[in-house]
Amino acid sequence: MVAAPPTPEALDRRDWIAGLEKGLALLESFSETHPRMNATQAAQRGGLTRTAARRYLLTLAHLGFLGTDGKLFWLTPRVLRLGQSYLDSARLPRIVQPFLQRVTAGTMEVAYLSVLDGDDIVYIARNGPSRTMNTGYVLGGRVQAQITAAGLLLLAQRTPEQREQWLAQRALQTYTPHTITDKEQLRTALVHIRAQDWALSEQQLELNYRGIAVPLRDRNGDTVAALSVTMPMGHEPTADAVARVLPVLRETAQAMRNLI
Repeated sequence: MVAAPPTPEALDRRDWIAGLEKGLALLESFSETHPRMNATQAAQRGGLTRTAARRYLLTLAHLGFLGTDGKLFWLTPRVLRLGQSYLDSARLPRIVQPFLQRVTAGTMEVAYLSVLDGDDIVYIARNGPSRTMNTGYVLGGRVQAQITAAGLLLLAQRTPEQREQWLAQRALQTYTPHTITDKEQLRTALVHIRAQDWALSEQQLELNYRGIAVPLRDRNGDTVAALSVTMPMGHEPTADAVARVLPVLRETAQAMRNLI
């Protein structure tokens, strides 16, 4: 079972700072399709009035997290400090780095550690040479969960009720001709992955690439992350790739269990 993160509902409302929530929500509202926004657009995406959104935007600009020309606002590199602080201070990425090196040495592939954050997989540690890819697979990168081996693995670790709720609330986006967009097909795949305790994804995010993932569990048996490799498919059959990589991933995940 995936260890459940703390939820806002567990916090006493007297300790809840709504302004902080709204400011962070505005930062998260910027995206590839909305890299620059005026106050009206930010208000719509952040669920605020225009006046409130403008005040938050101006405050964030004053703090250096946003740039502005007086009308439009955009994120600045200072935002990256938030993510870098996590990578520098979090215990899990530091613990797994030597083990990722073991995976790379044993498979000659790029190894990753990733966690589930909302609808996305976030890569929090990696080891291996950089490869030219069009999307995802960089440290700190976010990719929709259901199109990666690591994401499928972590979704499958949820309870049947949690999986059904997730499926009911999501629209499945197409990235390649191989992307699973049929919810019944995805539901069946998740049940299968849960039963075998590992995941395979081929060409769902990018053509000619495959990923293989296993759960990383702590000493209590809770799944805290996914350990995976991503590789060019080349001329290696799927069965041969799984036979070569899966034992290394499983042995490495087992070796880490008592350290987490």
